[in-house]
This record gives sequence, C-alpha cells and structure tokens, in this order.
Amino acid sequence: MIHLYTGDGKGKTTAAIGLCVRAAGAGMPAVFSQFMKGNDSGELHALKQMSGVRIVRSPKEFGFYHTLSEEQKAELSGIHDRLLDEIRMALERGECGMAVLDEITYPLNWGLLSRDKLFSLLRMARGQKEGPELVLTGRDPAPVLMECADYVTEMKALRHPYEKGILARKGIEY
Repeated sequence: MIHLYTGDGKGKTTAAIGLCVRAAGAGMPAVFSQFMKGNDSGELHALKQMSGVRIVRSPKEFGFYHTLSEEQKAELSGIHDRLLDEIRMALERGECGMAVLDEITYPLNWGLLSRDKLFSLLRMARGQKEGPELVLTGRDPAPVLMECADYVTEMKALRHPYEKGILARKGIEY
C-alpha cells in the first residue's frame, strides 16, 4: 500500500516516522530515507537508536534547490537514484516491509530523480495488502502520486507560531 502525507501544515514527517516506529515495533523492519533535507534533526537521532529501522540518505548536504548549480543538481539526481535503488533492493530482498520516502515530492517535481525508478517502487506497493508499504511525504505532490496512493492525508495549517515570527524550535519542528 502507498501512504501519502501532504499539505502545508506541520506533521508530515512526524506522521511518517510514527508509522515507521509502529511498523518496527510490530516486527516489520523499515527503511527511512530523506530527500532534500538537512542532516541534523531530532527524529534522525531517535531513529538511529532503534533496531528495525535503517536510515538511507544522501552522504552530503546540498542546501536549497534555488541555490544549486547545474552540476550540483546532476550530482544530487544521481544520489537520489542510488537511494531509490537501495530502497528497492531492500524491499525485493525482504529486508524491510516498509520504506519511508520523506520529502520525495520535491525531487520528483524538480526532476532530481529518475521517474522510472520511483514509479517502479510505486508499482511494487500499490494496492498490495501483504506487499510492501511505501510512505511518501511532501508538499505539492504530482497528480500521479495522488492517484496511486491508497491513503492520502493532507496536513492543513490553521495556525503556526512562525506567523508571529517564532523560528523553528529544536525538538519541536526539527
């Protein structure tokens, strides 16, 4: 099955991590991957301490998309493709029953990954009661993601301290 957490509200990654923790706690190993995110966050520190969860991510940070050179975009695209290959192999080998692709909507929308590799993963999971669970997060999902997801949850921001000038707080927003 495919889960999609989207919207402009807080909680997409948090919901995906909750599902990942639930799966690992029930004996279903999980792979947690992040696309287009920095390396330091509370959730990564917690997941690293859990057995049953493997973290797969870029070996380096690239910064914001609008600051990347064409060479950096090409390098990042190659890294994203290798992450998708690693996730696919883990699912095919039965090393995990769940894979979280956090912030996957951005590299898909910006052309920073192979659509074929991602769609191959989606075909593995779509509508499969006993098959792998794919958990996707990010804003502005491509219509194809909305169409193929078995679960779609939209986080909607009604109020947020950022509107009052309060910056992201460690342990709460990251």
